[in-house]
Amino acid sequence: MFRILVQKELKTIIQSPKFVTTFLTCSILILLSVYVGIQDYNYSLNKYIAAQNLVKNEMETASAWSELENKIYRKPNPLQIFSAGINNDLGRFSLVARFKDVKLESSSYSEDPIFAFFRYLDFTFIVTIVLSLFAILFTYDSVNGEKESGTLKLVFSNSIPRSKFLGAKFLGSWLGLIIPVSIPVLISILFLLLFNISLTSPQWLTLILYIITSFGYFTFFIALGIMFSSFTKTSSSSFLISLVAWISFVFIILRIGTMLAGQFVDIPSIAEIENMKDSFSKAKLNEQFEKIEQLKLKRENEIQGMSESEKEIYKEEKEWEWMKEESAIT
Repeated sequence: MFRILVQKELKTIIQSPKFVTTFLTCSILILLSVYVGIQDYNYSLNKYIAAQNLVKNEMETASAWSELENKIYRKPNPLQIFSAGINNDLGRFSLVARFKDVKLESSSYSEDPIFAFFRYLDFTFIVTIVLSLFAILFTYDSVNGEKESGTLKLVFSNSIPRSKFLGAKFLGSWLGLIIPVSIPVLISILFLLLFNISLTSPQWLTLILYIITSFGYFTFFIALGIMFSSFTKTSSSSFLISLVAWISFVFIILRIGTMLAGQFVDIPSIAEIENMKDSFSKAKLNEQFEKIEQLKLKRENEIQGMSESEKEIYKEEKEWEWMKEESAIT
């Protein structure tokens, strides 16, 4: 009987306009986001390779130590194709110099501020917003909708346990949503192979765990919609409650959680970190000056009582040793 209930639920979903709409929307959004992500990754990778070669040529052609300057570029991560995260907020390179802090500069959003406003449409955004909303739309009337149509009495006239009925509803709704999502996801993975996107073994494992976690995310909203549909008498009431719950979980609770985490853990601001770095640099600089002054005083004591010619000879003999001592301090 459980199998028949699951087949009946899955057949109802597949034959409904919601299934076709979900399949087309998920396919277009997921495939488009992955394709754009691949193009953006290839563009970033080409810029990274060109910048690496340019830095190498500049270092090879430098004719003096004062002209020597190095830039370390951040290599693009292929997993940004599926989840951009803070990738576009981070800088692309850092200047490595003696009297300069190592800090990533020139992020993608700083170069194109308009994209910082609209952010990035990636797989994470689609799962978080679109698929979770589809899960609510699939299930808000799964139980009370049958009650309104009169089929619920017919089902329970066969002495079916409620747990078995709700389990069939859940599994049927889950399969009805997982099918239109799995197909574009598998095609997206095929895109990685077709466009020669090389991933390491840990990255493949991370991608698989990420997809599994995404499926678990909208599974929660499927269960949530069925729960509200079971507790309310009308489908309109369950839709409003489910929609409020979806807004709360997706937009409000996440923001509140971030704010509470900031209250429990004291995170220094950027200005405080810069102030700490300046204080540390000044302290280290003063320490270096003191050690150099002690070295100079020691050397003066060593050559005290020598003639000018003896001093010159002694300094020439000790010059390389003194340079190494000063280099060790600085």
